[in-house]
Amino acid sequence: MDTNPAETRSDPLDLSRLDFRAVYRDHVLNLMKEYPLDEAMKLAVGGEFDSFGVIQRELLIQCGLERKSYLIDVGCGSGRLANALVEYLQGKYLGIDIVPELLDHARNLCNRADWRFELGEGLTIPEQDGAADMVSFFSVFTHLLHEHSYLYLQEARRVLRSGGKVVFTFVEFAIPSHWAVFESSLASLGAPQPLSQFVSRDGIAAWASHLGFEIEAIHDGDKPHIPLPHPVTTDQGTVMEEMGNLGQSVCVLRRT
Repeated sequence: MDTNPAETRSDPLDLSRLDFRAVYRDHVLNLMKEYPLDEAMKLAVGGEFDSFGVIQRELLIQCGLERKSYLIDVGCGSGRLANALVEYLQGKYLGIDIVPELLDHARNLCNRADWRFELGEGLTIPEQDGAADMVSFFSVFTHLLHEHSYLYLQEARRVLRSGGKVVFTFVEFAIPSHWAVFESSLASLGAPQPLSQFVSRDGIAAWASHLGFEIEAIHDGDKPHIPLPHPVTTDQGTVMEEMGNLGQSVCVLRRT
């Protein structure tokens, strides 16, 4: 019997059936098989565990995170930010991720019985309305569809108090150095891999307008803009002094 080629051919451009959550979980599990646990956990969040942890912490402090604040860290991974906050944050902390092994590592690393680390279910944040002072999304919207990012921001607004803030990173075509992210995705097109999603500033403005946020600041990813308390050395040996950056652009939203 003849078969219809359209029904049997594997199309490398068809990404509709990829489960990006499963791809990320598999990525973490493969790292755990290949490397010692501590190294695998650092690689699982893209490396720069110590340096970016410090820079992320200082960014949130710059944005108004106080010692007694309640922070919700969506996409907390293996504890890069949480570990950097252990000695600073005396208030509540909720870390959310979709990979149980990352949560286990973060929980053990921080050893804070008063902090919560919970598995992400769908696009919801397990907290009551108006409870948090700040919600962070580091390298989260870079791996979600725009619709999913919007729904997460909707949840963030729900759990934030009036005047509370969202801090998130993103990649954009307006920053020349971000083109490498697009090239990497292009080279691996059709293979199981975490989604790399670009976000435009006009899109952010539309999200903010419809959700009831005010854009407080947007910082270019390739320009130092985060005050540092001491020099920070990256995994590649680059030393950031006085001011640092994360490579990705940063947006700060305030709940109106």
